[in-house]
Amino acid sequence: MRVPAAAIHFPDEDREEILRQIDECLRTGQLTLGAIGRELESEFAAAHRVDHAIAVSSGTSALEIPLRVLECRGKEVLVQANTFFATAAAAVSAGADIRFIDCDPATMAMDPAALEAAIGPNTVGVVMVHIGGYVAPSVLDVQRICAEHGLWLVEDAAHAHGSSLDGQMAGTFGVAGSFSFYPTKVLAGGEGGMIVTNDSHFVDEAKIYRDQGKASFLTNDHTRLGYNWRMSEPHAAIALSQLRRLDEFVEHRRSVAARYDEAFADGPLRPLAIPERSRSNYYKYVAFLPPEADRGMVKKRLREEYEVGLSGEVYELPLHLQSVFEPWADGPLPGAEELCARHVCLPVSAVMTDEQVDLVIRGVNEVLAS
Repeated sequence: MRVPAAAIHFPDEDREEILRQIDECLRTGQLTLGAIGRELESEFAAAHRVDHAIAVSSGTSALEIPLRVLECRGKEVLVQANTFFATAAAAVSAGADIRFIDCDPATMAMDPAALEAAIGPNTVGVVMVHIGGYVAPSVLDVQRICAEHGLWLVEDAAHAHGSSLDGQMAGTFGVAGSFSFYPTKVLAGGEGGMIVTNDSHFVDEAKIYRDQGKASFLTNDHTRLGYNWRMSEPHAAIALSQLRRLDEFVEHRRSVAARYDEAFADGPLRPLAIPERSRSNYYKYVAFLPPEADRGMVKKRLREEYEVGLSGEVYELPLHLQSVFEPWADGPLPGAEELCARHVCLPVSAVMTDEQVDLVIRGVNEVLAS
């Protein structure tokens, strides 16, 4: 591929520092819940302007742990439908009864009107997702609705490292926010995740859950039904090196997105409109195909004729239409179904060159023109 769908960037000096830190882990034998993980937590909290951060084993565990802390078992949790499997699966695994909420196709975010209409007597909380790294202004409406109805709000910010709305960082609009360090993310830790919160009691509970539910690291007295959700020190070293590049990575991704915005402003491909008050990290550059376009054919031609790989959709099939969630599907969700069927994600990375951007623009315009 002349333009891969995604590219992970570890400069030489970063790889050397990662290896040095891992070697220190091996020398000391401190391979989990050690100094590197604590340093990552401290720096991640500072970067996202939040009081506390808790490092865990994955983005999925970063979702499930808050839901367990919030005691959602046997209660209803509202989850938007246009998201990854893990958002809903974490709630189910935590014992919740889930209900899918439609999205606004214009913003990709949870539709506040649909949310308010879905609240029932057994509803205790909401999981909202910042799709593609974009914090939509409607998060403020969701925040208000939750407050008015006495519901908690958890943010699935797996895509949104360093993103913000009106200067407020993703992950800080609710009681907790959850991030992922999966290899495709803006910060690639290999595996791992992070929970952020301003609630110190929440931190204490989350740390118990991540370590098998033990009351402390040195005891076998288990007080919660936890799991092995610890982050290893080698993974913490990788994520820490990436975190220290976050501003640099985001600025480059935003420069690529700006070129796409300009190139496609008047063409058949319609970019997702992101207002200036929202600072997206452009984990995904989302755009909408014209109604007559065949997405599968567009992607195939770009791959075969131009060697351009489009990134995976967010997401191709909404959760309420996936067979595993059939027990919780209770009707069509037209916004999510339209959005998931019509959008594409153009390649963006922290090391994408001007020549690669030019090739994507040319390829997309020529394929859609024909």
